[in-house]
This record gives sequence, C-alpha cells and structure tokens, in this order.
Amino acid sequence: MDAKTPSPDGDLIARFAAIVGPDYALRDDAAIAPFLIEPRNKFHGATPLVLRPGTVEEVAAILRLANETGTAIVPQSGNTGVVGGQVPDGSGSQVVLSLARLNRIREVDAAGDTMTAEAGVILADAHAAADAADRLFPLSLASEGSCRIGGNLSTNAGGTGVLAYGNTRDLVLGVEVALASGEVWNGLRKLRKDNTGYDLRDLFVGAEGTLGVITAAVLRLVPKPRGKSVALVGLKDPAAALGLFAIARRHAGRSLTAFELMPRIAIETVVRYVAGARDPIAGPHPWYVLFEVSSLRSEADAEMTVEAIFGEGFSDDLVEDGVQARSLEQAKAFWLLRDALSEVQKHEGGSIKHDVAVPQASVPELIERAGRAVEKVVPGCRPFPFGHLGDGNIHYNVTQPVGMDKAAYLARWDDVAEAVHAIVSDLGGTVSAEHGIGQLKRGLLREVKSPLEIEMMQRLKTAFDPKGILNPGKVL
Repeated sequence: MDAKTPSPDGDLIARFAAIVGPDYALRDDAAIAPFLIEPRNKFHGATPLVLRPGTVEEVAAILRLANETGTAIVPQSGNTGVVGGQVPDGSGSQVVLSLARLNRIREVDAAGDTMTAEAGVILADAHAAADAADRLFPLSLASEGSCRIGGNLSTNAGGTGVLAYGNTRDLVLGVEVALASGEVWNGLRKLRKDNTGYDLRDLFVGAEGTLGVITAAVLRLVPKPRGKSVALVGLKDPAAALGLFAIARRHAGRSLTAFELMPRIAIETVVRYVAGARDPIAGPHPWYVLFEVSSLRSEADAEMTVEAIFGEGFSDDLVEDGVQARSLEQAKAFWLLRDALSEVQKHEGGSIKHDVAVPQASVPELIERAGRAVEKVVPGCRPFPFGHLGDGNIHYNVTQPVGMDKAAYLARWDDVAEAVHAIVSDLGGTVSAEHGIGQLKRGLLREVKSPLEIEMMQRLKTAFDPKGILNPGKVL
C-alpha cells in the first residue's frame, strides 16, 4: 500500500526543524548520508531532513505536523535492519525520524523483573542495566552493540535466545506509542495478566513503524543464570544435529538457551577473515552445532548437563567430535565463530540471503533440497546455510561461485530466492522468520498471506494511519 505524499518545501522543513532545534535537524548531505543506507547496501534512499528528537513530546509534535501536512515519516532506530524497513525511498519526499536520542532507561524494577527503556536504548546497554540488577534481558543478537530497542520491537527481532525465551514480542509487557495523529498512548504496563479486551501492544510490536512509533517499552527480565556451559561439536549432517537437539532438550529442558547449526564453509570463512578466530576441533567436519546450557543453580550444574548431552550424543553416533569450553574466554571464542557469520560472507563476494523457517523436523530436508535447487539456478554457487536449529529458523544464504562477477550474481537474487522460497512453502514454512518484511519482502506477502489476512492488515493500517504518513511502502 503506497502512499503518495508530497515533498516538504523550505517553509515546512523549517517548521519541522524548529520542533527539535537546529542541532538536531540534519540537512547537510554528509550528515544525513548514514541514515540513507542499510547494512547490506541493497537499499539506498534520499531525504531532505533527518530529525533527531530528544523527548516523546517532540516525537508527538513531529507526527502532528506530518499528519497535518501529509508528510511521510520513516522511523529509524539503530539502522541495523536488513530488509530495508528503516530506509526512506529514493523520492526525497520522506523525512527520517531518528530515535537514537531517546536513550534513557527510565526504570529497572528488579523485584518485578521489568525494565522500562526508551526506543533509542542500545541493546547492549539494556543488557548491562539488567546485569547490574542481577537480572538478564535475554534478547541476544549479533548486532547488539548497535541495534536499539525500538527497532528490536518494531521488527519483533529473534536471535539466538528464542529457543528458551521467545521472540521480542514475548519479552515485552507494555509499550508507549506515538500515533500518526500525534497522540501518545501510554501502554507502559507491567502486568503479566491483563485480560481487558484487545491487546493493543501486539499491534505495534512487529509492525515496522507502519501503525505508530514505539517510543518506550516495559521489557521482561528473567533471573540471571548462575552458570553457563558452551560446547562446539562436529557432525556428519543436519539430521544428526536434529537428533542431538532432541537429546539436549531432554537433558537440559528450558536451560538449553542456544542451539546453532553451521556448515563447514562457515567455520572456514570465519577463521580465514576474522583475527583471532580458530577452529577448536581437530580435523574438519561437514556440519557443526554450537549449543549453550544456562543453569539457575551453578556453573557445575551447567557443565554436568553439557557432559551428559555429549555422552549420549557420542554413544548414539551423532557426534563425531567436540569440545566443551573450560573458560569464559574459550566460550567467547566459540561464540565468535557463530556471531561473525553474517559479516564475513561479504569477503567471499556476493551473498543472496534468505531468512526462512520451517518445522524443526523439516530442516534437513530444506537444506538438502535447497542445495540442489540453487545449484540448478546458478551452477557453482556455494550454499551457506546456518542458524537457529532449535526453532527451525535457517538463514539460507548462498555465496557466489568463485570467480563470478559479483553484480552478475546478485542480479540473480530473485531467481535464487524463488527457488528457495518454493521449497520453504512446500514444507509449510515462512519466508521471513525474524527479519521482518520491510521493502525486500513486501512483494512476497501475498504469497504467504491469504487475501483476507491482507485485507485485515490494510484495514488496520487505514484505521491507525488514514493519511498513510507512517513508513509508506513498507510491509504492505
């Protein structure tokens, strides 16, 4: 659903700038350039103005003026999204609303296991604040040093902790939202139970800024683990990894806090390009699993649980070799092999990426069938699938053939994606597991949603944003 919004003239730009003050209304080309691209460099936008409000009242005033004048507003937090949801289009008519200055942690309620944080709070800072209160905010992403709470909520971010703690939506109790009208809904409730009609909170979490601008949220904290143990194991294939997952879940239950699948090409690429990275297992293996157990009792309890998983995995001929971290430094080194995967692929040329999910039992079939399919589309391409086996979310990325022109390879993006998504659909999966829709997958929405679902979504958009000023061209 594209909204036709006018470009702001000089007088209107001055009115917007007056709301935040001249220091926080960016108009210089060099100053606004970082707001116009995204990490994968796939989408490039244009804007006459970047507004950086410092209060919720300023956000509300910006939206009131935008609604009055029909000016398109593109909310942006940490600008780490990978589907283009935070990037303006190329028309130069859309104003970027950066929430980075709304970066206060308003409250940490250790007794109630909650934190109230503004949209611009960096995820790593939320982690630190929770840790200082002897609590854990369990959302864990590779980009946690730069992504921000507002973007995490707006995309319903996933990450490595979903297996134990759920998506971002499961970690939010209440939200504060500036609506298109300029009204501010204070839904910052700490209640675990509130069965009083429609759950408005969930309308905004995952809506990518198309229904309202989340300015703050009450986040759910959990008890801080008293011990963790991390292991890296080598296996012959994804089916063996699935068998090991069943063993790990049986031994660890909810204390199994990560279970990540990686192919050999992933380990080799990280070791090749990341300083200090090394393969801790002697001899290569076709596939690897990094798993983590977090105990509320002790470090020894976590270690014993991992040892029990190892033992059964070896006895069932699922694990070929493996190593258990014996220090915090070694655990960090293991996690580096996983956390660096998204970044290092660029060193091997073009990478066509898919954020898909299928039922857990179908992950081996997805990987096997997709490998054959993409080879037919681009002979010599190198599948690079990795991700969250514990919840069925695989990042089925495909690296260009050695020696192929990068631009020529990336021009085949739609062909490769169509081949992968057809298999995902056949397996009852989704084409967007944790990254959202944004611009990249907007055209796919009608393939995975029924006409009635699309119509209901459009009704919600019209009800909350009748003039179509909020992040137009995204999602719908």
